[in-house]
Amino acid sequence: MTSSPPAVGATAPDFTVQNQHGESWSLRERVADRPVLLVFYPFAWSRVCTGELCGIRDDFDGFTAAGAADVAAISCDPMFTLRAWADAERYDFDLLSDFWPHGAVATAYDVFNADAGMAIRGTFLVDTTGVVRWTQLNGPGKARDFAGYREALAAL
Repeated sequence: MTSSPPAVGATAPDFTVQNQHGESWSLRERVADRPVLLVFYPFAWSRVCTGELCGIRDDFDGFTAAGAADVAAISCDPMFTLRAWADAERYDFDLLSDFWPHGAVATAYDVFNADAGMAIRGTFLVDTTGVVRWTQLNGPGKARDFAGYREALAAL
């Protein structure tokens, strides 16, 4: 990490990657319809990451405010790994692959740990104009507290 992650009020870096189904996923296109919660995480299948994403899965209506927002989880894992993990854990939301160029999206958000080849736990709520409205950073092994996200989403 060389600069700093996009702060509240900053324009979110746009990107296009593939989801776990090999479909193209563009931030610009997604936020045109509704706010998007971007959830960067280190690795599929790891204990804390699985716990966090299962928490999103189990309270999906709470995270999407009954369709008012979208959730996308992003890691540097290959698409096929994300597909197997999504199928095994029954994740119905998009898992985005930042595999190649490796960590390019995480780097744009300044949440890429180049020494470990992974994203740190960065979380960004992006509104329909492409502006960051809430953010949270967590170190390795430290789960997120999504309480602030729910407040930020309610304020949109």
